[in-house]
Amino acid sequence: MASKLLETPKSSSSTFLGFPLELELDNLNADIAILGIPFGLPYIPHEMSNDQSHAPDAIRQNAQDAAWEEPRTRFHYDWDLGGELLDGRNVKVVDYGNVTAQTDSHEEHYRKAEIVAKKILASGSTLITLGGDHGVSIPVMRAMERDEKITLVHVDAHLDWRDEINGVKEGYSSPMRRASEMRWFDRIVQIGMRGVGSARSKEVEDARKYGAEIITAYELHEIGMQAALDRIPNNANYYLSIDADGLDPTIMPAVTAPTPGGLNWVQIYTLIHGLVNKGRVLGMDLVEISPSLDNGNMTLVHAERIICNFIGATVRANYFE
Repeated sequence: MASKLLETPKSSSSTFLGFPLELELDNLNADIAILGIPFGLPYIPHEMSNDQSHAPDAIRQNAQDAAWEEPRTRFHYDWDLGGELLDGRNVKVVDYGNVTAQTDSHEEHYRKAEIVAKKILASGSTLITLGGDHGVSIPVMRAMERDEKITLVHVDAHLDWRDEINGVKEGYSSPMRRASEMRWFDRIVQIGMRGVGSARSKEVEDARKYGAEIITAYELHEIGMQAALDRIPNNANYYLSIDADGLDPTIMPAVTAPTPGGLNWVQIYTLIHGLVNKGRVLGMDLVEISPSLDNGNMTLVHAERIICNFIGATVRANYFE
């Protein structure tokens, strides 16, 4: 069964930073797990794929470290982290490849994604998911079912509270709405909203009625990321969901809905390190990257830095001791 759930990345460098590839789920042994989920549920009938489906392999490919005789991102001094990526510690990072494509049934692709994510999370691994559009967060969040409450921290230009579009309830405009229906999610903190998206006034009202903490991009620029972090409860379990269009298009241009005024690098860096040190981040996802729209690999460079800072921060927060 496991061999049908996962497949090898198609990028020539194969895995993220050359970390070992594992496609079997029977004996999971990883502190940090990297998983690609390429396909979201489409709003257009019979649409099989989109450019965001290529993002997991493009992110891996851009890291380039497998092509180096001495992979520099893993073993050179990283000024973002104050040392090597894994800080010389015995931390095991495994790339589990991509959830097997099921282009004739995106629902089946989601089912497989949920099974894989549930197995990884149940093993105690911290999960890093590479999307795919924002719909792929839904099976991962569903796989996080537990008795303890989880605070969901969401970075995005858009609210993502639509109930359905064209009859599709688990597409990229609905992950926060679906999370609000999962009993294991408690607080939802949404950062970076700006411009115009698919939300109507009704979705904004629903989010506020639920109790979502909405920090627009403009409020964030005024108060600073540390003040935003102070609104997130301490000593909790967290899930971090990052839509690439939550960041400013000057640094992450490869998105289908670029909107001025997004988060800058220092702000997302501060959020990642601050959140990891507030409690336990069970996992994160990075979604909505369209590689063909990139400019000089700028988006993919920042994607690599986001993932490496998350890995390095969790290592230094002693998650694995």
